[in-house]
Amino acid sequence: MKLLLVGAGAVGESILYILQERDPEGKWLKKVIVSDYDLARAKEVVDECEGDKRFIPEELDASNQDAIVALIKKHGCDFVMDAASPLVSNFIFDAAYEAGANYGNMGTLSIPMDEPKYGLGIENSYLEPMTKYNFDRHADWEKKGIMACICLGIDPGVVNVFAKFAALYLFDEIHEVHVKDGGNLTIPTAGEDGITFGFNVWTVLDEVMNPNIEWDKDNGGFIVDRPFAGEETFDMPAGVGMNTLVKVEHEETVTMPRYLEQFGLRKCSFKIALDENLVKALKVINALGLRSMHPINVNGVEVIPRDLVAAAAPQPKDLGEEMLGKMCVGIHCKGVKEGKTREVFIYQPFDNQLSMKNWEMQAVVAQTGFGAAIGIELIGKGVWKDAGVYSPEYFDPIPFLEIMDEAEFEYGIVEMESEYKIINDKKMMAQIFADAAKLKKMASKLNLQKLM
Repeated sequence: MKLLLVGAGAVGESILYILQERDPEGKWLKKVIVSDYDLARAKEVVDECEGDKRFIPEELDASNQDAIVALIKKHGCDFVMDAASPLVSNFIFDAAYEAGANYGNMGTLSIPMDEPKYGLGIENSYLEPMTKYNFDRHADWEKKGIMACICLGIDPGVVNVFAKFAALYLFDEIHEVHVKDGGNLTIPTAGEDGITFGFNVWTVLDEVMNPNIEWDKDNGGFIVDRPFAGEETFDMPAGVGMNTLVKVEHEETVTMPRYLEQFGLRKCSFKIALDENLVKALKVINALGLRSMHPINVNGVEVIPRDLVAAAAPQPKDLGEEMLGKMCVGIHCKGVKEGKTREVFIYQPFDNQLSMKNWEMQAVVAQTGFGAAIGIELIGKGVWKDAGVYSPEYFDPIPFLEIMDEAEFEYGIVEMESEYKIINDKKMMAQIFADAAKLKKMASKLNLQKLM
């Protein structure tokens, strides 16, 4: 694989470090172009790769589609990883298509209406719903023989893999999948009014303040609600504890029904735990019109309010050793197994201090980078392959989980209030992996290309 990384921010940087750790000898990762609108930042990231000649910095304006195509062709890149702002994701996606390169991203662009009409139907609240731009071009990508894998991070990403695994191996019918993103991270040195953006500031402003979406097949499909709706408490495993969660806009509520309805899925939602100070700040930013992308005149200078907020806010890449605690991201699944009700929580915990020690990256960033890096590895090795536009639920989840095991990217399963019970998690997983290997051998003998 010859990889073009677009965006050398904190998550882009984490992807590179993990890829370098996974393939230090360049057995499948032959070349990496690290591009950013700030060439100094691209060079800084490459310098951290300790003289690895595969890594080359380049300056790139990701809003210039022609420039992206030219850079892909200049270096003969066959895969483009989009780690830039969602605002430019469509340009990068189209550039990869034009240049004939495979593509991956960690999220998609969505454009809500200025005055959303909450209730049934995405089309009543969004000018461009999340993932639609990409999936609408599936036939074009398929015809050209290239592949895009969108929503490849932790959530979306790893949780999508968990959902496909649950549908195939843990349930005979999976009825509900609810993504829950929480943790118990704290910054002891922060003041009582301190505000922390754990992820890209633009992304937080969008996904939290945009109308949120859940999928309910029995009640008409996609239901759109106001920001911060659906508050609930949930006891997170791995020592994380009780979290208060609210609904936010997230791609899983669109991609999971697309692929898992065939397994019986009827409901899907996404909820996240938000710091109280951050919620207050976001409400004020929104009320003052500072989320706007429409320029305003300030003493003769045109300023985009959101750009000002994004530049002035504390940056995720600057958070690190001062944070204590864990992230915990997972899926709460309900369904039926062998005629009995079953309810499980499959989760991925990530300790910030261990992340800083092992990767020199804060947990939120490293956790996202891991999911993307594993997907890139599977694509680079030709394990995940096809033509068209897909998200992770489309693919065989077992190779992904095997790399998680190999890389000690911890995950777990909690049996909840169920009639059906797991006797031994480790034995169960070992048997599932063994059965999956047998299925692959059988598929090979029978020349079945899409058994999973």
